[in-house]
Amino acid sequence: MCRNIRTLFNFSPSATDEEIHAASLQYVRKISGYNKPSMANEEIFNQAVNEIAMVSKNLLNTLVTNAEPRNREVEAERARIRAAKRYGTN
Repeated sequence: MCRNIRTLFNFSPSATDEEIHAASLQYVRKISGYNKPSMANEEIFNQAVNEIAMVSKNLLNTLVTNAEPRNREVEAERARIRAAKRYGTN
């Protein structure tokens, strides 16, 4: 359920609004227990997603580090290698 909640800080290029929104949506889904809210809860559900996205974007924009920015392609390859070891190759 939380496949889109990933580290978004210290990447070059920075996390996109879509990535932040996807992580926020997954977070709200996880804590609410809803994959898709009922019509009665849809407005507050979407409001929560938008508020968490806004706070997350602010956090990512204000965090500081001395580390070199991570490369998305390198990190994706590392994830593929870990998955191959974990699940085996077919």
